[in-house]
Amino acid sequence: MDGILLVNKKAGCTSFDVVQRCRKIFKQKSIGHTGTLDPNATGVLIVLLGKACKCLPFLVHDRKEYIAELKLGVKYDTGDIWGNVIEEKNVPNLIREQVEEVLKSFLGKSTQIPPMVSAIKVNGKKLYEYAREGIEIERQPREIEIDEIELLEYNETIRFRCVCSAGTYIRSLCEDIALKLNTVGCMASLIRTKAGGFNLDECIDLDNLDIENVKLQSVSEILRNLYQCIEYKNINDIKNGKRVRLKSDAELVCITYQNEAIAMYERVEVDLYKSKRGLW
Repeated sequence: MDGILLVNKKAGCTSFDVVQRCRKIFKQKSIGHTGTLDPNATGVLIVLLGKACKCLPFLVHDRKEYIAELKLGVKYDTGDIWGNVIEEKNVPNLIREQVEEVLKSFLGKSTQIPPMVSAIKVNGKKLYEYAREGIEIERQPREIEIDEIELLEYNETIRFRCVCSAGTYIRSLCEDIALKLNTVGCMASLIRTKAGGFNLDECIDLDNLDIENVKLQSVSEILRNLYQCIEYKNINDIKNGKRVRLKSDAELVCITYQNEAIAMYERVEVDLYKSKRGLW
């Protein structure tokens, strides 16, 4: 079985748990996902089955959307409410306009230090594995970009929507927002509402997943929405990895044969393209 499945991951399970569940349901050996979600986060998780796994490098988009909740006045060692309290601080009297102004100050490019609970590898080991052992690793700042940030609600907590580059850690953003509000804070909840060009309302709950009624999105269908697709008649040229002449200005195109995606090709010079990856 080949295709792309959009899952609304529930809280309390890991992205790996979702993949394992899908593996059993679809009896599929070749399976993966396009981007990890924290165990306590919910939302869009893109699962690839069969030949769709070959599309992974071409489905990872740079922008994602989240809805997050920030709790003020308390800081945890994990950056979220599921860790251990390490600091408490009074929350100043704030008005909505103040909160909005601080949120807007994060728009654009900036740098961010990844949290110790992230899956970034250092010397072949993930940071969160070091954190479990009580080991603090020095991390280098990474460039991130926030395109949109909107205050949705401000009461006892701050609920906001954020469109940001891949690699942005919302738990770290929550801590930075709290700092600018002259207090401390942590992430209380997180929903990924958009990823890879897909929305949350397109996803199916894992508990409702049934091989008899689920509809997988085809590789060709997805790639047509993301790239220019060019029909090529001589399939042997493509399967042999030959360079081909194409009328296109795109840096990366999808080659189709009988309307089925069979390869991704990248431009090397005007009208000349070479094979990037076969999808058959």
